[in-house]
Amino acid sequence: MKASNPTPPLIAIVGRPNVGKSTLFNRLVGWRAALVDDTPGVTRDRIYGRLEWIGHVYAVVDTGGFEPVTGPDVFAAMRLQTEFAIQEADGVVLLVDGRAGLHPADEQVMELLRRQSKPVWVAVNKVDAAKQEAGLADFYRLGVDRLFPVSAEHGLGVDVLLDAIREALPGAAAVEEADEMVPRVAVIGRPNTGKSTLLNRLLGEDRHLVHPAPGTTRDAVDSEVEFQGRRYLFVDTAGIRRKSKVSAKLEKLSVVMALRSIDRCHAALLVVDALEGIAEQEAKIAGLAHERGRAALILLNKWDLVANPEKRRAELDDQIQTKLKHITYAPVLTISARTGLHCGRILPTLDQVLEAFQRRIATAELNRLLEAILAHNPPPSPGGRPIKINYLTQVSVRPPTFVFFANRPEKIHFSYQRYLQNSLRQAYDFTGTPVRVLFRSKRKSG
Repeated sequence: MKASNPTPPLIAIVGRPNVGKSTLFNRLVGWRAALVDDTPGVTRDRIYGRLEWIGHVYAVVDTGGFEPVTGPDVFAAMRLQTEFAIQEADGVVLLVDGRAGLHPADEQVMELLRRQSKPVWVAVNKVDAAKQEAGLADFYRLGVDRLFPVSAEHGLGVDVLLDAIREALPGAAAVEEADEMVPRVAVIGRPNTGKSTLLNRLLGEDRHLVHPAPGTTRDAVDSEVEFQGRRYLFVDTAGIRRKSKVSAKLEKLSVVMALRSIDRCHAALLVVDALEGIAEQEAKIAGLAHERGRAALILLNKWDLVANPEKRRAELDDQIQTKLKHITYAPVLTISARTGLHCGRILPTLDQVLEAFQRRIATAELNRLLEAILAHNPPPSPGGRPIKINYLTQVSVRPPTFVFFANRPEKIHFSYQRYLQNSLRQAYDFTGTPVRVLFRSKRKSG
């Protein structure tokens, strides 16, 4: 079956606490290769991720990230997270506990899901041996034709579950980037920061709206715009405009609403309410964009309502340095989407960011820089054995990614890795883009 969706469908994992949702999520998403980014551990409480299975790409959300730490009414919390899953997801995995047996809350959640037209897969977790499958019959009371016994911890049965998901809901295909790309731009941020107003302004007023293109099964819309001879594709614009009662009640879920757009974009416009300042949601959304390696631009919206602009800008700059320190490379603009103040600066600044995002540096030039870097501050010698970095090359763009070859790469201290990374930023204009740095064993000659 070929991947047919233009956007990765969103799969939500729902279920009562302690059934193993996060374990299954980590099993599906897997662990990313270690990279040296601007700040380590950006998204520690990870609740969203990307799944690839036999050529099909999905977005996955672990609704366990929304559970309250305490509270007697388990189903009230489950109902809220499940309502979100029903509203935002294209398919739902209901995870139940095979050891504990069927729980009344499982049946209540299934009743909510049964009213929808979206596919649901009931996965019975903690089934680690064939003999345990004999105890699954009770779960057929949920009214499903098929159960999926799995062990999220050991991976047993997960492939069968994924095959069933792929058959019922084809994913998106991984698309190779064209050399001449139309930049895909996502407008992201927590609710009520002015994303919809900004989007309407960018799509109107002296811009030529080329066409609206249908997106996923949720009717997301991509809007292509031409401005001064350049085209831009604003992704998932219907999702930005759509009002959500569930999301209004749970601002924390805004990080998940941003997931799909960020996965598809080259650059993200992070809209911040200049009156309210930067909250936890902005940090998580910005962390997601950074982790995905997307270019970024920070827009301080509602600037027309700021009483003391100079003082407020200083306060917000401090907040960016402390709360958004993983994307301090992003340019910051003060705007008013409502009045149009400074909105004319957005696309020209975005062009500069996208240019840096695709910047490629010649290998010979990089190694001249490397000589100067090492002469100014050579790497330390742990254990008395010198570390020799003998070669530097750029392996990719979008975002710019560099590999240093050394005799003992595993011994290079994180602080020195940051020094090398910062030296690249100082030497070249990488405004608005992450810079990734990898370390590999010394290249063998010949």
